[in-house]
Amino acid sequence: MVAGWNTLLSWGGTYTLIISLRDKRCIRVGKLGRGCFPPGIYCYTGSAMNGLRRRLTHHLRKTKKSRWHIDYLVRARGAKITAIVAYPGPLRRECVQNQRIAALFETKTILRGFGSSDCVAGCASHLFFLPRSYSSEQLIRLLI
Repeated sequence: MVAGWNTLLSWGGTYTLIISLRDKRCIRVGKLGRGCFPPGIYCYTGSAMNGLRRRLTHHLRKTKKSRWHIDYLVRARGAKITAIVAYPGPLRRECVQNQRIAALFETKTILRGFGSSDCVAGCASHLFFLPRSYSSEQLIRLLI
């Protein structure tokens, strides 16, 4: 029997946020420092081992305390999460998924260490800028 989405989202797992940024934004990202983010599409990969629903709900709120690096970007004016790809499961696989994104697309790291402060695989960042334009639908098809 396959669990429904509601059940799956209560599990832990890995996720990728697809984010659209309308205009260039230079923002301070916590202790990481200041980064200038060009307009376009970004892919951010993280994990939520205590439940995907709670973490994704947090990311989707515009009004929140910035707890993770990605919070600073998604709260910026002109930033919008356009899609989410969730990978429920018991393993932390954000580095594997992050490396898969880097292999699938031409990517650029804007701010080293973004979202990867606890990374054990040596990822420079868990946020990638995609210099080429893709629709959310194209990205979702390639990421699932």
